[in-house]
Amino acid sequence: MMMLDDFMMRAALAGLGVALAAAPLGCFVVWRRMAYFGDATAHASILGVALALGFGVSVFAGALVVALIMAATVSTLSGRGYAMDTLLGVLAHSALAFGLVAVSFLQGVRIDLMGYLFGDILAVGKTDLAVIWGGAIIVVGLLVWRWQALLTATLNPDLAQASGIDPRHEQLGLTLALALVVAVAIKVVGVLLIAAMLIVPAAAARPMAHTPERMALIATVLAAGAAMGGLPVSFALDTPTGPTIVCIAAFIFALTTGAAAIGRASARG
Repeated sequence: MMMLDDFMMRAALAGLGVALAAAPLGCFVVWRRMAYFGDATAHASILGVALALGFGVSVFAGALVVALIMAATVSTLSGRGYAMDTLLGVLAHSALAFGLVAVSFLQGVRIDLMGYLFGDILAVGKTDLAVIWGGAIIVVGLLVWRWQALLTATLNPDLAQASGIDPRHEQLGLTLALALVVAVAIKVVGVLLIAAMLIVPAAAARPMAHTPERMALIATVLAAGAAMGGLPVSFALDTPTGPTIVCIAAFIFALTTGAAAIGRASARG
């Protein structure tokens, strides 16, 4: 029986924690077409990592603060005449570039840049696990608490306004949750792949679900399956674990999308 001291057990628990937080939130990212938003927030977090290492504070805290600043900036600028895809592209890649440049100025600090870019789930410690699961519980708790309001504001902002729900307030809640997921997922899949764990399981679940609640549940199961499947595959093939987990998720997306296409063709025939 593997114990918590076993690195594979810690990696599995970390993968499950990230899946639990990222998958249901990813459904809102897909519904709101916020894929670029997830990318911008994730890319900005590498600047937070560099600043945290430079000032000797927690990497989680640095990534979370910068991700929150990016999320707040994008939310503030949205709806003010800016083309959002262009704005998010500029912010995402600029933040990543500034972060990488800032890392190069760190003297006397050992940093595994590849680990932060692509994740290092096998190096997850007990403290990391506590952070990941603490963040996951907060995100899931927020989604459960505000589920109906978030859903109404996402699917029909006018109806939400008429029902006394402030869509911008709900958007702010989502951006805070997204920043938190980015901060806790860095250790598992890295800043370049966090958006994939938000979007791919949700997109894979979409053809299999007829209700929003069912889509969120299926996405969580698929994300957990990708995390659990990616670990042994990466161990067997000696491949990077974070990218392997995303590859498994992409394979699941191909299967569900292909099956849905075949089903539609059969129904027409």
